[in-house]
Amino acid sequence: MNVTKHLLSALFISCASIQAQSADKAPAPVEFSKSGFAFIEKHCVECHCEKVKKSGVTLHQYKDEASILKDRTLWKTAMTMVLSGEMPPEKKPRPSIQEIDAFQKAIASVFERADKFSKTSAGHVAMRRLNRVEYNNTVRELLGVDFNASEDFPADEVGHGFDNISDVQWISPVHMERYLAAAESIALRAVALEAVKPPFRYHGGPNLEPASPNVSQAKFRPINGDKPTEAIWTGPLHTPVKMLPDGEYAIHVKLYTSAETGKTVNVAVLGCGKDLPTPASDADADTLFGVAVKNLRPFQILKKAEVKARSEQKADGIYFKLPHGMMIDRLALAIVKPANKADPIPHVFVEHLSTEGPMDTRPEFQKKNLSIPKDKKKDEFVREMLTRFVGKAFRRPAKTEEVDRFVKAIEAAEKRGDSFESGVQQVIQAVLVSPKFLFRPELESHGSTSDAQPLGEYELASRLSYFLWSSMPDDELFVLAEKKQLTPNIEAQVRRMLKNPKSRALTENFAVQWLQLRRLNNLNPDAKVFPAFNPKLKTAMLEETILFIDAIVREDRSVLDMIDGNFTYLNEPLAQHYKIGDTNGNPMWKKDAKNPGKAIKGFDFVRVDLTNNPERSGLMTQASILAVTSNPTRTSPVKRGKWVLDQLLGTPPPPAPPDVPSLEKTELKGTLRERLTQHRANPACANCHDRMDPIGFAFENYDALGAFRTKDSDKPIDPSGAFPNGQTFSGAAELKALLKKKKDLFSRCLSEKMLTYALGRGVEVYDNTAVERIMEALGKDNFKFSTLVIEIVKSEPFRMRKGQ
Repeated sequence: MNVTKHLLSALFISCASIQAQSADKAPAPVEFSKSGFAFIEKHCVECHCEKVKKSGVTLHQYKDEASILKDRTLWKTAMTMVLSGEMPPEKKPRPSIQEIDAFQKAIASVFERADKFSKTSAGHVAMRRLNRVEYNNTVRELLGVDFNASEDFPADEVGHGFDNISDVQWISPVHMERYLAAAESIALRAVALEAVKPPFRYHGGPNLEPASPNVSQAKFRPINGDKPTEAIWTGPLHTPVKMLPDGEYAIHVKLYTSAETGKTVNVAVLGCGKDLPTPASDADADTLFGVAVKNLRPFQILKKAEVKARSEQKADGIYFKLPHGMMIDRLALAIVKPANKADPIPHVFVEHLSTEGPMDTRPEFQKKNLSIPKDKKKDEFVREMLTRFVGKAFRRPAKTEEVDRFVKAIEAAEKRGDSFESGVQQVIQAVLVSPKFLFRPELESHGSTSDAQPLGEYELASRLSYFLWSSMPDDELFVLAEKKQLTPNIEAQVRRMLKNPKSRALTENFAVQWLQLRRLNNLNPDAKVFPAFNPKLKTAMLEETILFIDAIVREDRSVLDMIDGNFTYLNEPLAQHYKIGDTNGNPMWKKDAKNPGKAIKGFDFVRVDLTNNPERSGLMTQASILAVTSNPTRTSPVKRGKWVLDQLLGTPPPPAPPDVPSLEKTELKGTLRERLTQHRANPACANCHDRMDPIGFAFENYDALGAFRTKDSDKPIDPSGAFPNGQTFSGAAELKALLKKKKDLFSRCLSEKMLTYALGRGVEVYDNTAVERIMEALGKDNFKFSTLVIEIVKSEPFRMRKGQ
């Protein structure tokens, strides 16, 4: 049955905690409306009464508002089933739209009256501990130490589908042992006790570019004018280099010339790159000899020097330092043309063209924070440094007594004969094992009232940064919190943070868990059935989905693109798996002369337009999703259908009865579809499988690893199905078109999943008012991703905390 849009939009009515109602304001229970009771009696009680109890649900006892309010979750589910057409069952008389409308309004009026007099509840969130991802990210932001420090930590428990849920974040003696070990290792990496010699990267002459098998492997490589049309002989010689920002580097060159004594021979050392302070002009470039000079532009002449040595044994060394912070990506050496054009081009022999640096090898944290200015007293500097460091580590202003304690720790270390740096290492270890670092307490006092209280500005900054970045707040958030300006600027900050590359964490940690893609880590398909499967293909499967979701985030696209977005990202292994030949999504066996696209080569991912390939559009037909919803040897329509109902529509079926055997352990015969049809003949199975299986059958054209197929065991595949309301579809493309019409269900499901992740707790009945507002704003703004995030951040459950 087709249900009108205004009914679907009213599917979930604002809800709040009835337990929090004040006795003097709460409405007295009244008789349930006649239309509501009449609907239950006519369409529900036959199967959900004291004697029958289908699916363990009885509805005969609900006859007034009080009884409805006690089981709001049940009635939320009931309304979902009625409005989606799943109930009453297909074989039973179908209610008219007018009856459904009256029934919905009857229940809506009950909830509306209750919500009108209820108090706001922010819900209870236990003090949240940094999970392993958050720990690593926070350590990297705080100390500049980038390694997997939490690798040995116990695995994070999962609740409500996510690993950042406070109620399951237990802590054990093993945690403390690992925290202590990690803190020591991190401190050693953050602060060095002894100077380390700067790295020297030697680029020997025979290995310099231009490369050629004709180049001698002798110690010195010649550049000369004997063959003026060939770059391998005339130069310039060059090599790629890697440099760190803000580093100081030195250049080393060793060479000699065979020119006659008395002849002046000059060479120029060139630095090539995009952001050079003073790039060489055309006139400067014309002073240099070599076929390849023009190919190295833009470059800067770093130094010109005369070559005086006339033999290998007495080779000259050229040494100079680059300007501090100068970044080049290629180093080159060219011969300077003689002043007298009649003079022959001299021969120069190069042993090496090398780099040394960065000259300051101290860790980044140490360079930025432990260099005491000459005009500042040490004790004053130490206190200021610790105030900054402890404040960032605890994600709120450091208290005087905290700083005092750490100052004394450094002083005690120095009295024992340890160095200042050693004392700082000990402070870092103490900070990293402090509960104020490991947990995210929200303890700012806002009075003794039991009403919901707004979070403090620093607490809000932490909630926001760990939601979007899985890491600590950055300097801009801290500054706004200090000025008490974060709340009035919250929307602008959300937009800024979503544009930051760190927002990829939202995809990697929220989206990957929501879509259950961490199961890919354990994916192990049967090697005999799928011999082409390998770790690189598995990695590509996950990366495709991450890049797809990340594009929706960065480009602020509609969240509905997750259902049928007409683009994706592929590399060569995944494109071959999909049999997609180019960036316009054309199949390998069908070239499009008008829109050929570019060939997809190598392991780098490129964006692919799927406008002409709707079978691959959206999330549901990506290999990552199809693989984690399959069995090792075959597809699973049951798993795929259940995944769509649970992860995309938020209408999960109940768990299977414990005594029902798997399909492989039954004696059912025929194709997979035929066996599942026989399986549904069991009344105990039909209630759930009638919802799951038809959706799963739509994906049967994709094998257990997501490759497209038209046959299964030499038999044609039937990808058709039907919803309980009678709507039919055939194949994934038609199913996606129908699911996109259920945008209210999808957007509610996504909103609740993301709110759960943002809050670190499950969504409760009293959160429904907030969810309803999020959905309303989302619909008004074309379902833009940024609107979803902004409305979650502005919602009362996110901005408030439970009172005393």
